[in-house]
Amino acid sequence: MDHEKSTSCCCVLDASTYVGFWILKKLLSRGYSVHAAIRKNGENEIEEKIREMEATEERLVVYDVDVLDYQSILVSLKTCNAVFCCLDSPEGYDLWHALAKMLSEKAAWALAMDRRLNMVSINPGLIVGPSVAQHNARPTMSYLKGAAQMYENGVLAYVDVKFLADVHIKAFEDVSACGRYFCFNQIVNTEEEALKLVESLSPLIPMPPRYENEMQGSEVYEERLRNNKLSKLVEAGSAC
Repeated sequence: MDHEKSTSCCCVLDASTYVGFWILKKLLSRGYSVHAAIRKNGENEIEEKIREMEATEERLVVYDVDVLDYQSILVSLKTCNAVFCCLDSPEGYDLWHALAKMLSEKAAWALAMDRRLNMVSINPGLIVGPSVAQHNARPTMSYLKGAAQMYENGVLAYVDVKFLADVHIKAFEDVSACGRYFCFNQIVNTEEEALKLVESLSPLIPMPPRYENEMQGSEVYEERLRNNKLSKLVEAGSAC
């Protein structure tokens, strides 16, 4: 095991979210120690898995935090070299989720610049992956509310959660990483790709009846997204 990683500790807040859990798993697999900060919002299946992991994984410590209690967060950050912030919106606030994330990121950038902290923001497309319909239903449905228009405009993109977790860790490990990254590894611009996406999100959204037995359609929308900056980070270095 790499000695630098074995002595490096990262905090994942909130580790019981879908993305947070995968970042936690990837960090542990790479030899990092992890503080899993779990928001006090009621137990879910992911939280139960994390607590089971804590019993057998010596490099994992679980902390219960209140995001409105600064001191409880500070406790979870003690001895950590980095924090991966993966907070979801509380139950019943989905309509304000996008605005809240935008404003909180804006405030975070202001604080980071004021205090000369190294901050990187990873902004993913629609997140897909194992059991996403079960463990990430609300954020997924919130994102899909604008999916039809994004599809027609050539900007409907998605990213596998494992790749997304790898990108987060790459941004931490690469000292030249900076600024904001739009993270996706697939653009949906054909009817066939759209239907495959629908299948992957079942049962959150049903397959249109006329496509239940056969995928068809030839209309192609022009891709209007690029992630050159992300590609440079993943392949080698990064560019500001």
